[in-house]
Amino acid sequence: MSDVAVTGMPESLGLDFGTTNSVVALAHEQQSRLVDFAGDRATGAVFRSALCFWHDDVPGGIAHEAGPWAIAEYLGYPEGARFIQSFKSVAASPLFETASVFEKRMSFEALGQTFLNRLIAHAGGTLDKRPERIVVGRPVRYAGSRPDEALARRRYDAMFQDFGASIHYVYEPLGAAFSYASRLTEPATILVADFGGGTSDFSIVRIAAPTATRRCEPLGSAGIGIAGDRFDYRIVDHLVLPMLGKGGTYDSLGKALEIPRSYFADFADWSRLALMRNRRTLEELHRLQRAAHDPDAIGRMIRVIEQELGYRLYDSVGTLKRALSDAETAQFRFEAGDMLIEAEVKRADFERWIAPDIARIEETVDRALADAAMTADRIDRVFLTGGSSLIPAIRTIFERRFTSGRIASGGELTSIAHGLALIGQEENLAAWAA
Repeated sequence: MSDVAVTGMPESLGLDFGTTNSVVALAHEQQSRLVDFAGDRATGAVFRSALCFWHDDVPGGIAHEAGPWAIAEYLGYPEGARFIQSFKSVAASPLFETASVFEKRMSFEALGQTFLNRLIAHAGGTLDKRPERIVVGRPVRYAGSRPDEALARRRYDAMFQDFGASIHYVYEPLGAAFSYASRLTEPATILVADFGGGTSDFSIVRIAAPTATRRCEPLGSAGIGIAGDRFDYRIVDHLVLPMLGKGGTYDSLGKALEIPRSYFADFADWSRLALMRNRRTLEELHRLQRAAHDPDAIGRMIRVIEQELGYRLYDSVGTLKRALSDAETAQFRFEAGDMLIEAEVKRADFERWIAPDIARIEETVDRALADAAMTADRIDRVFLTGGSSLIPAIRTIFERRFTSGRIASGGELTSIAHGLALIGQEENLAAWAA
């Protein structure tokens, strides 16, 4: 466990329940420490926000796992497993009701409770008895085109009802701000930018001197449901979907029609992609394959769906995206059996694909400044966190507005959990609640 010094306050737990990864921190007696998960598949303090279900000789007939253990189970037998990731992204979606897990239908809260139970089980006993004060991060704006915040709150409340007696929700970038404040030795006004898997969130916070009774004061915030998952889909859309039939045509009553785009839109959302593995949809695709001018392409799409290749596909996409953060060109490679899709990708191409998303993120930064009645020249420091903060096009947003000397980063995957635990030690916790 890694430590960050803080003032002594009531014991508390901070949980960064993320779209891609989840992290837990505990704060007690002047230190905040990350919870490291135990076992041969553990990946330190970072616990993948994923679930895997499969038929087994257990009560109910369906076994399950979470985190890196879920990934291992899925990779061992993808055809017989149901793999679910990024389910946080549908928390505020009225369109999402349940996920199909073999013969069962599972609500968001049921998925969340299953995930939390396995997260606790893999914590080596550290989380068996949890502090009274639990602070859970939430995005400033939930993912989705028309997010329903009240629905998301009800689902979160149901998900966490057995996790602790006193649950408090705090904006995720405020957690990162509190963590960053522990590094500062003098007053400052900071802009915190948190780039997660499903959302990009921004908060402006005034930091007082270390001896102040109240160290941090939130001034304004804004968020948008665009982040790492959207960037991943842009890569899939340009490199993979044309190989699966997008843009192709098929014969219908003597006419050449474009293959319905709805099939390809489902590749952007795990809940819709997972639901495509049903008899009706697959029968439609097999009929489409017989009428398609490129039947092999539709055959590849059917295989991705039938063989549950979504994780492997997006893992290849993530590898490419990370490589393009460090290099001007990188190789994309997705291989499954005799299916091989590979291409050399330039960073400039990737930046062109995500340009509309970058523009909307930049507008959201402006909204955060306006919400705080603040101009860029009055921001003393900028703190970037979250995995997508490493993308050069993201950093350029801030380099254009702020001098490079004002921009800092670090703890891309863990700073929010640290800060949430520290906020939990505040005497007036209600002042931070969202």
